[in-house]
Amino acid sequence: MNGFKPGLVPTLVVLTLLPVLVWLGFWQLERGEQKRDMLARQEARQQAAPVGPEQIEQLADPAYSRIYLQGSFDSEHSFLLDSRTRDGQVGVELLQPFQDQPSGRWVLVNRGWIPWPDRRIPPKFDTPDRPLKLAAWTYAPSGKPFILNSRMAEGWPRLINHVDVEALWQLLGRDGVAYELRLEPGPTAYRADWPITSMRPQQHLGYAVQWFALAAALLALFIYFGVHQARGRKQ
Repeated sequence: MNGFKPGLVPTLVVLTLLPVLVWLGFWQLERGEQKRDMLARQEARQQAAPVGPEQIEQLADPAYSRIYLQGSFDSEHSFLLDSRTRDGQVGVELLQPFQDQPSGRWVLVNRGWIPWPDRRIPPKFDTPDRPLKLAAWTYAPSGKPFILNSRMAEGWPRLINHVDVEALWQLLGRDGVAYELRLEPGPTAYRADWPITSMRPQQHLGYAVQWFALAAALLALFIYFGVHQARGRKQ
């Protein structure tokens, strides 16, 4: 093409960047579909009949399943999930073992977020010492988080930087359900406004449009530069 002479370097740049930008756009669209599916499943599970803790591990996909519990907390062993924020405030999430009496199974219940503004003072919480009836739902993370340091502090309550349910049961020497249960709002819960996802599907669509727009702009500049270069050589 005599009317199009972009040059070697611009061509290599475009061949490198353009596929990446297009891939990022389609990746954001895929993430948006995943979030839509996640929210739809969560809504459907909330409408479904609750199950007992002994049934959780029998489900093919236990995420967001509603669970009814009847029993009591273990007040001697509490875990504080560090670096949790709400409305710009730093705090922790309180996780405690709970023994369900009808099934005899131990479950790990996340009672919600507690503020912890001053690290010199332990966060304040209390544990009911009476039998309770609780409603919770199963939290199943999409993947394992990247953890630089998995060491836990000593003593109780124990500060942790991520939730590895099986490791916590091993620490306690108990055979418990292998999923974290997040408490629904109620008298026993602290701040339990659990975000299902940090980003809405519409936000992913917006990011996809931005990546595709960048790809289109790069291609348009490449074509313009090639045509301009070709015209300059003819003069």
